[in-house]
Amino acid sequence: MGSDALQIAGLLVGGIGMIGTFAVTGMPQWRVSAFIENNIIVFETIWEGLWMHCIRQANIRMHCKVYDSVLALSPDLQASRGLMCAGSVLSLLAFMVAITGTKCMRCTQSSWQAKGYISLVAGFLFILSGVVELIPVCWVASAIISDFYNPVVNVAQKRELGDALYLGWVAAFCLTAAGAIFCCFCCCCVKTRSYRYSTPNQYPTQSQHLHRKTECSYSKSQYV
Repeated sequence: MGSDALQIAGLLVGGIGMIGTFAVTGMPQWRVSAFIENNIIVFETIWEGLWMHCIRQANIRMHCKVYDSVLALSPDLQASRGLMCAGSVLSLLAFMVAITGTKCMRCTQSSWQAKGYISLVAGFLFILSGVVELIPVCWVASAIISDFYNPVVNVAQKRELGDALYLGWVAAFCLTAAGAIFCCFCCCCVKTRSYRYSTPNQYPTQSQHLHRKTECSYSKSQYV
């Protein structure tokens, strides 16, 4: 019963991390315009994402435009595109493997060892996807912070951390936690399997009962 709860918790946490990864990849709020010094135009907000940039005016109208070329992006955003796509694919693959290894599937219902190995693969994929997602999020955040405190950078070009970065940290944490849960489930499967093989059979089998009954009847007939 405890292993079932552990597996369900891993699926829920991993599913949240996978959905969050997809959302972070498509969100334009990676970089947000900063309002500092003379740059206090609060009626216009600029969002910069991996695929498009948006301009929101007075919280009413918003115009988004897809980037014309990948070369127009900064190096950190260019690398983040590929890493986030890889993280999305890995998280989806990990979730599918985790579903395959659940106890309700008929293909592995009678094999605890196979379930343990499948859960270990799912856990490794979840952890790998979390690390792959964490790299671009931290990279972009570090670039934003360094540019923000760099006096050489123009004030109008300075940006702040967007909502996508915070969501990316949460999603990466969920994926890593899901991987740890499935690795723990694999350890539980191995311990359960070893306990089953090491526990002696204390109850006599049906053949032993029949053998004892035959011996008793044979001894009684000899006595008579």
